[in-house]
Amino acid sequence: MEDTEEDYMSDSFIKDNQDIRPGMPMLRRVKETFKKEEKQKESNQKNRQKSIKEQEQEQRDTALNIALGNENKGFAMLQKMGYKSGQPLGKSGEGIIEPIALNMNKGRSGLGHEELKKRKAEENLENYRRKLHMRKQAEKQTADLFKLRMKTKQEELQITRDLEKSQKACHQLDMQKGLELPREVWFWPSSQKDVEEQEEEEEEEEEEDDLSASDKLQILTAYLREHYLYCIWCGTAYEDQEDLSSNCPGDTFADHE
Repeated sequence: MEDTEEDYMSDSFIKDNQDIRPGMPMLRRVKETFKKEEKQKESNQKNRQKSIKEQEQEQRDTALNIALGNENKGFAMLQKMGYKSGQPLGKSGEGIIEPIALNMNKGRSGLGHEELKKRKAEENLENYRRKLHMRKQAEKQTADLFKLRMKTKQEELQITRDLEKSQKACHQLDMQKGLELPREVWFWPSSQKDVEEQEEEEEEEEEEDDLSASDKLQILTAYLREHYLYCIWCGTAYEDQEDLSSNCPGDTFADHE
């Protein structure tokens, strides 16, 4: 407590405040005095703790900044062997010049704790990188599967279009040749068949289910090439087998891309 602060229990305080009547003003004055005393005590406690830490730091810095003298036995031995201040250590003169730095442990953790924290941080970073790599791989696999599905869907649509084109061409060429019925029920488009052919198709439905659209396309295009020298992708009927082999790129859609 400062010397200038009044003591509300002293005679001087009572004399100075003789004209103050008992009641709320006096009570408020007493409370304010108590508050000032508490604040002063807290301030003194903080300053005292702070000064201890600062004093320790100052003492440590002062000791570290003072160069070793002849009173130090180790330094005296070095001087006897020809060492001078500022020279590097070692016979070849390639050693250190400054002393090893002092690292103060200001926390409450023991030795090796910082190394453990560093190792855990590296492990966490490695786990994060591994999870990130796995997630990127999963995203890539998902994208590849999506592309594959889209490609398969496009190929299926292309096969369906080519099969319909082959059926129309087969129906037209068979009719020109004078055939009244297709060689196979599915060689012609379903819209071009008679009612009797529909009944025959129902009887052979089980056999048709064994053939996929790709199989049907392969069989039908081979039939058109063999009997009519016709390629649905070229849209041309060739003169002979030699002309077909020489000028047609192939018997699949991929050969004509």
